[in-house]
Amino acid sequence: MDWLHVVSYFFGGAFFANAVPHFVSGVMGEPFQSPFAKPPGKGLSSSTVNVLWSFFNIVVGYLLICRVGDFELKVTGDVMPFGIGILAMGLLSARQFGSLHGGNTPERT
Repeated sequence: MDWLHVVSYFFGGAFFANAVPHFVSGVMGEPFQSPFAKPPGKGLSSSTVNVLWSFFNIVVGYLLICRVGDFELKVTGDVMPFGIGILAMGLLSARQFGSLHGGNTPERT
C-alpha cells in the first residue's frame, strides 16, 4: 500500500471522529467549542455553526477515505490507519475538551 494512502486514511478517521461531537452538540441545540469561537477551541459556537463544522469534517473525511486509493473495510491495512486516526482524535478531544467540561479532573481517593 502507498504510504500516502495510509496518511490519508489516518486523517480521514480523524476528521470523521471530529465530526461526531460537533454534530451531536449541534443537533441537540447545545453550544460547543469550535475553531470559529473566541478564543478558538475554547469559546462556544452556536449549534448551527457546529452542525456546519461537522458537515465539513464529514465531507473532508469522505474525500480522504473514499476518493484516495481503494479503501476496503475488509483490508486490515486500510482499516488500521483509519481506526488509529479515530482513536488519536478521540484521545486528543478527550484531553482538550475534558479540561473544559470537567472530564479530566483527577480522582480523589
